[in-house]
Formats: sequence, C-alpha cells, structure tokens
Amino acid sequence: MNEQTRTSSRSGGRAARRAARASALPDHLRPVRPGMEGGTYKPLSAADVEKIHRAALQALETIGLADAPQSGVDYLVQAGCELGNDGRIRFPSALVEDTLAKANRSVTLYSRDGETDLTLSGNRVHYGTAGAAVHMVDVTGREYRDSTVQDLHDAARICDQLDNIHFVQRPMVCRDITDNLEMDLNTIYACCSGTFKHIGTSFTDPTYVAQAVEMLHMIAGGEDAWRTRPFVSNSNCFVVPPMKFATESCQVMEECIKAGMPVLLLSAGMAGATAPSTIAGAITQATAECLAGLVYVNAVSPGAPAIFGTWPFGLDLRTGAMSVGSGEQALLSAGCAQMHKFYDLPGGAAAGASDSKMPDMQAGWEQMCSNVMAGLSGANMVYEAAGMHSSLLGFCHESLILGDDLIGQAQRCVRGIEVTDETLALDQMAEVCLGGPGHYLGTDATLSRMQADYVYPTLGDRTSPKEWAELGKPDLIEKAIARKEEILATPSNARFEPALDAELRSKFNIHLPA
Repeated sequence: MNEQTRTSSRSGGRAARRAARASALPDHLRPVRPGMEGGTYKPLSAADVEKIHRAALQALETIGLADAPQSGVDYLVQAGCELGNDGRIRFPSALVEDTLAKANRSVTLYSRDGETDLTLSGNRVHYGTAGAAVHMVDVTGREYRDSTVQDLHDAARICDQLDNIHFVQRPMVCRDITDNLEMDLNTIYACCSGTFKHIGTSFTDPTYVAQAVEMLHMIAGGEDAWRTRPFVSNSNCFVVPPMKFATESCQVMEECIKAGMPVLLLSAGMAGATAPSTIAGAITQATAECLAGLVYVNAVSPGAPAIFGTWPFGLDLRTGAMSVGSGEQALLSAGCAQMHKFYDLPGGAAAGASDSKMPDMQAGWEQMCSNVMAGLSGANMVYEAAGMHSSLLGFCHESLILGDDLIGQAQRCVRGIEVTDETLALDQMAEVCLGGPGHYLGTDATLSRMQADYVYPTLGDRTSPKEWAELGKPDLIEKAIARKEEILATPSNARFEPALDAELRSKFNIHLPA
C-alpha cells in the first residue's frame, strides 16, 4: 500500500477504495508477479533474427574462440569441435544445431525456502540485481565509498522484502575482504543469510568452488538436498570478448556444473570496444559466444541447467565511457531477448542500470527505459534491474528500494492489456449511463478490479500539491532512507539457525558479526 497516509474526513468512495486496497490479494490475483509473459515487443524482424543466427554460426565455424583451458579443449574436441593450428576452437554448424536440439529448455532457479522459485522458460520475465560494483552510493553525503560485506548482506536483506525483486545476483564486491577465497565464501554467507530468494555469485579461482560447495551443502542440509534444489547459481564470465575463452572462468564453470550448480553463460562485450559498434553486430557476437558456451556446458554434462546470458553493453563513442543507461543499451538487451526466444532457451540480459551517479531524474528515465523494453521482449532474467549506478561502478540501497516501485510499473507494462467481454465493460457503461450515477467511481466493478488491475507505488507520490504540502512536502529519497532503516532494524528472516551458524563460523572465516 502507498505510504501516503494522510487521513481524510471524506467518506464513501475514497474510504472504500483505501479499505479495499489494504486487504492483501492472493498471489494469482496480484496485478504483477514473477514470471509474467512478455515477448510482445520485437525490435528484430523474423528475417533479422535468422540473419543474426546464421552470422553467429559462421563466426563460430570460421573464426572460433581462443584460449580454452586444456580441459575445455578436451571436452569440446570430443564433442565434435575442431582445434586449429592457431589454437582456436571452431564449432561446426551441425554441432551447434545438434546442441540446441538437446539443450535444457526449462531451468528452475530454486529459492532456499521454496516460496520464490523461478521457472525460466518461454517468455516468463523476472527482475533482479546483479553486477560487481566496487562502490556504495551514499545519498546523504552525495559521495561514493568502497563496498563492504555488510553492504552486501544489507542489500540481500532489503531484496528479501521487495516484492518486485525476484532474485539476488551479487550486486557488489566485498572490498573489505582482501583474500579472494574468503571474499567468495563470505559473499555466499552474506547473501544466503540475508534472503531466501535465489542467489547468483561468482568465483575468482576454480580451486575455491569445492569449499563453496561444502558451505552450500551445510546450508542445504546435505549434498542430496543441495543437488535436489540448488538455490545458488554461478554467474560465469566464461568469455573475454571478442571471441576468446576466459581460461580460469571456464575451469570454474566446469567445477560448478559437476557440483550441480546452474550456470549463467555471461558474455559482456562493449559495443565499439570489445564488440562491434553496431547493435546488430554486438548481438551477433554475444550470440556466437553464448552458443559456444552452450556447446561447452553440454559437452561437460548434457542437459545441464544453463542460462543464455547475452549481455552486450553500450559505449559512448565520444569518450569511450561505458553507457548502460542509453536507448542503445535498451535495444541491445531487447534484441538479445529475441535471440533467446528464437532458440527457445532460458536467457537473460542486463537492463535497468544507470550512468547517473545518484538516484535522480536521469537514473529514473534510464532505468525505466531498458527495464520496460527487456520485459516486453520476454527476457527470462532481467539483471541489474535495480540499484546500479555510475555505469556499474556504484550500488545504492535507496535506489534499490525505489527500483522496486519502478519495476512494479515496468511489470504492469509487461502484463499488457486484457481484452475480454468483461474488460470491454459494455454492461458497466449501460449501468452507469442509463439511469446510473454518470461515473464509475465506487461501483462494484471498479472496486472489484482496483487491486487486480492496478499497480500502486509504495513510495511514489501521487498526492495533489495541496496534500503534498500538508504532509510536510515529503522527499522521495528521504522516504527510501526511512524504508531502508525500517527493513534493516528487523532481523533477517533468512538468518541461519544458531547451531548451523556456529558450525559455519567454526568451519569458515566469516567476517559478518554474529
């Protein structure tokens, strides 16, 4: 319910509407919810999609990828790839097509408590965090500082309370933990103890995966329980664009696949720098790289859960600076989502990040533009959808909270317009116009649909100027700060049981206070 709590002496319609809105709807009647069907927006024609597909196949067959680890070379050659004298792995088109035919077409990203599982298939759309920001945005002091493990834990706790944030891929790195192994393990601990929602994380070295999996087995209640419902996935930058494997990341990927962990195949070229400057070219290269990753995953374990993570980013060609808040970025992500649908594969793209340094008007237009377009195009996973600023360098808790409102409106756009005999409302027109009150305010039909059809902002202000003044002229950022403090004042619902927490702390060097 909106936090505009001004009381009114007026009775009747407004009071009735407020009372109706105060009662919670069951999930299936909510106006927006995880996994709604997108796919209505298609910036690429069917012929365009086919051209990109054919170009990607040609790139894989004639250019191929360099720098695969020896284990990857072995897997890929055994699967039918060709190792050239130049050390590049080339992918016959028939092999790619065969892999597409047998790849996993529906992936479930599990939550720890089973309440917020995500089914990735078709045009089902989900929004969440992501990234590896190295700074936190301080909205009070209007400055940036290094991000910490406490910041990460707090972000997970906030996400756990936000209805429109559906998953929590690690949005920042723990700059206060200098040992990379301890940083990776504490990232898992901080996120899992902050939220029940599905978590995505990365590993800096393949040898770290075993200890991380040991921690996950302990949290899950054993290896069998973990493998049945893996609630953490590996966000894996398996390529270094253009068209090179990231050797150590590929080794990490192999270990994660063997451990039963879903993998996000993440290709993040920058158009004009590490990917072609044209939107079509950047999509083509990302598609080719992710197709190579798909062959790799299925060579390690046929049918292993993988997400087709085409993440090409925009570049401001005047300066060479990254530009994640541009219209070009929105088109890149939407076009990539179309390729996911063409292949009928679970896929994700980056959208919702901003180049603005603070949660201001620039951030609002940049975040909404790409979030709406990615959702309308049917991306299964919309990464970096809230909280990310300064071209991925800074993360902001207050912006994360405001992003929950923004994504609610974006999801309403994704839901679209239902046209039925009931929604055409001819019976209402007759009732109101032929001897009725002459308006629809307070009618049974209006009241019955006011929650199911309409999304109301939690913090956004819809009062009149007079009401706004009477309320003390509330500021959006101040309201977000208050909401953050309210959430963080309450212990996390996802915190571990004392015995498990003690066991984890005895086994691993946990940096968060007990």
